[in-house]
Amino acid sequence: MITKIAITGGPGSGKTSVLPYVKNALEAEGYTVLTVPETATELMSGGVAPWTCGRNGVFQHCRMRLQREKERAYLEAAESMNDDKIIIVCDRGMMDTLSYMTEEDFARLTEELGESRVSLRDGYDAVF
Repeated sequence: MITKIAITGGPGSGKTSVLPYVKNALEAEGYTVLTVPETATELMSGGVAPWTCGRNGVFQHCRMRLQREKERAYLEAAESMNDDKIIIVCDRGMMDTLSYMTEEDFARLTEELGESRVSLRDGYDAVF
């Protein structure tokens, strides 16, 4: 069985710092743990940021597309593994974008991506 969780919270709240602890604790319980790194940080480290994209909506669109593809890649890899206890831990998730946009812009963006709030929420077994 593959379980997918997202760890969320504001900037500097300890999401990335807690990942090694979560990984070690779950591995001690016999799980294979795959960790999806934070997408916004990855993009900004590469020069793609809200202030370089011209407008925040472009950055958030890029972030959500990349987040979705990363999660799909990790899921595909997990499905190929010969293990019945796999947990995918995402450092932030798809819904985190809502914290950085208006409700209206988020609704437009999810529609553009062929998603909905429900499909994004239901993509995780738990959110912490």
